[in-house]
Amino acid sequence: MYILPDLPYPHDALSPTVSADTLHTHHGKHHRAYVAKTNELAPKAGLAGRPLEEVVREARARGDNKLFNNAAQAWNHAFFWNSMTPQFRAPSGELATRIDEAFGSLDALKQAFVDEGVNHFASGWVWLVTGAEGLKVISTHDADDTLVREGLTPLLVCDLWEHAYYLDYKNDRKGFLERWFDRVANWAFAEAQLAAANGAGQGYRYPAPQPEPATA
Repeated sequence: MYILPDLPYPHDALSPTVSADTLHTHHGKHHRAYVAKTNELAPKAGLAGRPLEEVVREARARGDNKLFNNAAQAWNHAFFWNSMTPQFRAPSGELATRIDEAFGSLDALKQAFVDEGVNHFASGWVWLVTGAEGLKVISTHDADDTLVREGLTPLLVCDLWEHAYYLDYKNDRKGFLERWFDRVANWAFAEAQLAAANGAGQGYRYPAPQPEPATA
C-alpha cells in the first residue's frame, strides 16, 4: 500500500509564507485522501505494489482517469512538499548558470513562474522543468503532471489549487506565488533534480509501497 509521506519539516516551519494551519489541512486531509483513494483503486486495476510513478503512467495509458487523478495527485503533492524548505537560499552552481541562460536572471524566472501560475485558469500546478530545450516554466491542469510528459524532468512545483493558499491568502494567488518563490522555494532540491536529469544520481521517487498490515 502507498503511504502518506511525512512532511520534510515541522508544520510551522514555513510560516508565515505557508501557515501550519494550511499544511495540517493540505497534507493531513487533501494529500491523505488522494493516497487513500489510490490504495483503493490500484488493486482493482491490477497495479497494487507497483511504484507510484508506474501507476500514474499506466493509468494514463489505459485512460483510467479516476486512478490517474488520485495517483498523480498523491505524487504531485509529495513532490511539492520537497519543493519547499525553511532553509531558503538562492540557486547556485549549474542551476544558476542554466537559469541565466534560459531566462536572463533569477528575477526574470520569478516573473515567468508567477505569470504562468497567475494566468493558469482554475486548478493545477506550475512547474520549473528541464528537457531537450533547456529550462522551461509550464503549468498543468488539475492532476496532470510531468511523469507523463516524455523527456521532461521536474525541478520544482508550486500547487495552484485553492486549498494550497486560500486559508492564508484568500484569492490572492499572485501574492502566494511571489512569496513562495522568494521565501520557501527549495533550490537545493531543484539542483539535485537537475543533476539527476544530467545522469548524476536518481531523481525524486515516491516512497515505495509497503506490505498490507496483517489482520488478526
